[in-house]
Amino acid sequence: MSEKSCVIAQPTFMPWIGWFDLADQSDVFVILDDVSFSKQSWQQRNRIRTPKGLEFITVPVQTSGRTGQLIKDCEIVNLFFLKKIITTLQANYSKALFFRENFEELIDLIENSSHSNKLVEINFCIIKWMARKLKVTTPTVLASDLNVGGKRGEHVAAICEAVGANHYLSTIGAEDYLKDDISTFNRSGIKISIHNYEHPNYAQCFSPFTPYASAIDLIFNEGPNASEIMRSGRRALRLLSSQSHISSEEN
Repeated sequence: MSEKSCVIAQPTFMPWIGWFDLADQSDVFVILDDVSFSKQSWQQRNRIRTPKGLEFITVPVQTSGRTGQLIKDCEIVNLFFLKKIITTLQANYSKALFFRENFEELIDLIENSSHSNKLVEINFCIIKWMARKLKVTTPTVLASDLNVGGKRGEHVAAICEAVGANHYLSTIGAEDYLKDDISTFNRSGIKISIHNYEHPNYAQCFSPFTPYASAIDLIFNEGPNASEIMRSGRRALRLLSSQSHISSEEN
């Protein structure tokens, strides 16, 4: 049986470069929009480089009386956040070498997608735009369109099966819960590999270099070199330790 890999990740607001590097290594990328929204998480905010270090930019969302709402149902509070994002990006990136050629395009995209009033629509449009700038061409699917059930590992395994994947590529942050749910993946014959990434240095507007900003930092500063720099941090995927007995031939 031939191998088909899948990455499943929540729709982060302006993700970091490692997020895109993982997506770049898969055959299909699933945006996990059918799970619960987490307040003050990466789903609604991310960090940019400023003279003071890394600072958050945030999309305000409706949370009062909406405990347990799914990401796909999460609505923004109003459009005033866009003005703050514009002024914040201008203040910190106006001197970046590739700011001018990317800024207006990004802001137009955020403004247009904001009229949907849905956080996932804003995030998904930004993700597709950033992926194009980073030359990530992996086909993308919304989990809500797959209509699969299960919780935690069962849900992830079901998504893999729905897209025909037998190799799941995961972020390192999910490793512990994957070990807890490993039997679900083993029953389905799904191999799990953990992302292995060393953040590369590149030109920033402020010194010293500070890693783990949104990928917009790399795009504004390095432009056409951004994709090559992103991929330079890639290291060999690591098989989940609980699955050390599974060989690639078995999948």
